[in-house]
Amino acid sequence: MSAWKNVRMITYGFLIGTAGVALLSSDDAKSAYTHITAAVKRGGTSVMKTFTTLKENCEDVGADADDINRKRAEKKRAQEIADAKETLRRAAEEDAVKAAEEADAAAADEA
Repeated sequence: MSAWKNVRMITYGFLIGTAGVALLSSDDAKSAYTHITAAVKRGGTSVMKTFTTLKENCEDVGADADDINRKRAEKKRAQEIADAKETLRRAAEEDAVKAAEEADAAAADEA
Protein backbone atom coordinates (compact mmCIF):
# COMPACT_ATOMS: atom_id res chain seq x y z
CA MET A 1 0.00 0.00 0.00
CA SER A 2 1.43 3.36 -0.93
CA ALA A 3 2.01 6.15 1.53
CA TRP A 4 -0.40 8.40 -0.38
CA LYS A 5 -3.13 5.83 -0.09
CA ASN A 6 -2.60 5.73 3.71
CA VAL A 7 -2.70 9.52 3.90
CA ARG A 8 -5.86 9.58 1.78
CA MET A 9 -7.59 6.97 4.00
CA ILE A 10 -6.66 8.89 7.16
CA THR A 11 -7.98 12.12 5.62
CA TYR A 12 -11.27 10.47 4.65
CA GLY A 13 -11.64 9.07 8.15
CA PHE A 14 -10.97 12.49 9.66
CA LEU A 15 -13.53 14.18 7.37
CA ILE A 16 -16.19 11.55 8.03
CA GLY A 17 -15.51 11.74 11.76
CA THR A 18 -15.73 15.54 11.77
CA ALA A 19 -18.97 15.47 9.78
CA GLY A 20 -20.34 12.79 12.11
CA VAL A 21 -19.54 14.84 15.21
CA ALA A 22 -21.16 17.90 13.69
CA LEU A 23 -24.22 15.89 12.71
CA LEU A 24 -24.52 14.16 16.08
CA SER A 25 -24.23 17.43 18.01
CA SER A 26 -26.93 19.26 16.05
CA ASP A 27 -30.20 20.37 17.67
CA ASP A 28 -32.21 17.91 15.55
CA ALA A 29 -30.03 15.05 16.72
CA LYS A 30 -30.40 16.14 20.36
CA SER A 31 -34.16 16.23 19.94
CA ALA A 32 -34.10 12.73 18.48
CA TYR A 33 -31.93 11.49 21.36
CA THR A 34 -34.37 13.02 23.83
CA HIS A 35 -37.36 11.30 22.22
CA ILE A 36 -35.56 7.97 22.05
CA THR A 37 -34.49 8.25 25.69
CA ALA A 38 -38.06 9.05 26.74
CA ALA A 39 -39.35 6.02 24.84
CA VAL A 40 -36.73 3.77 26.44
CA LYS A 41 -37.67 5.04 29.91
CA ARG A 42 -41.37 4.37 29.23
CA GLY A 43 -40.48 0.89 28.07
CA GLY A 44 -38.37 0.35 31.19
CA THR A 45 -41.27 1.38 33.40
CA SER A 46 -43.55 -1.05 31.59
CA VAL A 47 -41.01 -3.84 31.96
CA MET A 48 -40.65 -3.15 35.68
CA LYS A 49 -44.44 -3.27 36.17
CA THR A 50 -44.57 -6.59 34.32
CA PHE A 51 -41.65 -7.90 36.38
CA THR A 52 -43.34 -6.90 39.64
CA THR A 53 -46.58 -8.64 38.61
CA LEU A 54 -44.68 -11.77 37.60
CA LYS A 55 -42.73 -11.77 40.87
CA GLU A 56 -45.93 -11.48 42.91
CA ASN A 57 -47.51 -14.34 40.96
CA CYS A 58 -44.44 -16.52 41.53
CA GLU A 59 -44.58 -15.78 45.25
CA ASP A 60 -48.25 -16.80 45.29
CA VAL A 61 -47.44 -20.04 43.48
CA GLY A 62 -44.63 -20.76 45.93
CA ALA A 63 -46.92 -20.15 48.92
CA ASP A 64 -49.58 -22.43 47.44
CA ALA A 65 -46.98 -25.14 46.84
CA ASP A 66 -45.83 -24.86 50.45
CA ASP A 67 -49.44 -25.27 51.64
CA ILE A 68 -49.91 -28.35 49.47
CA ASN A 69 -46.71 -29.92 50.79
CA ARG A 70 -47.65 -29.12 54.40
CA LYS A 71 -51.10 -30.72 53.98
CA ARG A 72 -49.57 -33.82 52.37
CA ALA A 73 -47.09 -34.15 55.23
CA GLU A 74 -49.90 -33.81 57.81
CA LYS A 75 -51.98 -36.43 55.99
CA LYS A 76 -49.02 -38.81 55.81
CA ARG A 77 -48.28 -38.31 59.51
CA ALA A 78 -51.93 -38.96 60.42
CA GLN A 79 -51.84 -42.20 58.37
CA GLU A 80 -48.62 -43.27 60.12
CA ILE A 81 -50.26 -42.68 63.51
CA ALA A 82 -53.38 -44.63 62.46
CA ASP A 83 -51.18 -47.51 61.22
CA ALA A 84 -49.23 -47.53 64.51
CA LYS A 85 -52.46 -47.61 66.53
CA GLU A 86 -53.74 -50.53 64.44
CA THR A 87 -50.47 -52.41 64.96
CA LEU A 88 -50.70 -51.85 68.73
CA ARG A 89 -54.34 -53.02 68.75
CA ARG A 90 -53.45 -56.23 66.89
CA ALA A 91 -50.50 -56.86 69.20
CA ALA A 92 -52.76 -56.42 72.24
CA GLU A 93 -55.29 -58.88 70.74
CA GLU A 94 -52.53 -61.41 70.06
CA ASP A 95 -51.24 -61.01 73.60
CA ALA A 96 -54.75 -61.55 74.96
CA VAL A 97 -55.22 -64.68 72.83
CA LYS A 98 -51.81 -66.01 73.89
CA ALA A 99 -52.58 -65.32 77.56
CA ALA A 100 -55.95 -67.11 77.24
CA GLU A 101 -54.28 -70.11 75.58
CA GLU A 102 -51.64 -70.23 78.33
CA ALA A 103 -54.36 -70.03 80.98
CA ASP A 104 -56.29 -72.85 79.29
CA ALA A 105 -53.12 -74.94 79.08
CA ALA A 106 -52.35 -74.30 82.75
CA ALA A 107 -55.90 -75.23 83.72
CA ALA A 108 -55.67 -78.43 81.65
CA ASP A 109 -52.37 -79.33 83.35
CA GLU A 110 -53.91 -78.90 86.81
CA ALA A 111 -56.90 -81.05 85.99
